[in-house]
Amino acid sequence: MSIRIVRLGTPRLPDEGTRIGTVRRPPRGVRKERYAADDWFDVWFPELSPSPELVKSALNAESEAEWQGFVRAFRAEMEEPAPRRTLDLLASLSHSGRFSVGCYCEQEARCHRSVLRQLLADRGASIA
Repeated sequence: MSIRIVRLGTPRLPDEGTRIGTVRRPPRGVRKERYAADDWFDVWFPELSPSPELVKSALNAESEAEWQGFVRAFRAEMEEPAPRRTLDLLASLSHSGRFSVGCYCEQEARCHRSVLRQLLADRGASIA
């Protein structure tokens, strides 16, 4: 049992489990009834996505210093009580269930899901 960190909208992996969309907005042009069927997500959970201001800073980050500024700010947002408790819960559930968390970004290295991966790992999550 473990968490997978995935790109939303890509084909599901065998035994991936419930796919959680940690994105600020649902996919454009996709009917709500198609989110799961089209491999976007089963559950939309924007509480684990960056704030709108941070999404802009991440998308505009050109240098490594700018990207690291985004990472620091996003980690600070995830230290607020509600996201912190959610991350603790997901880390705990990773030892007994199968699920995935993801975002739309093509490259994980420049996506908030890379930060979520590390935050979950720091909490002892089992990550595939």
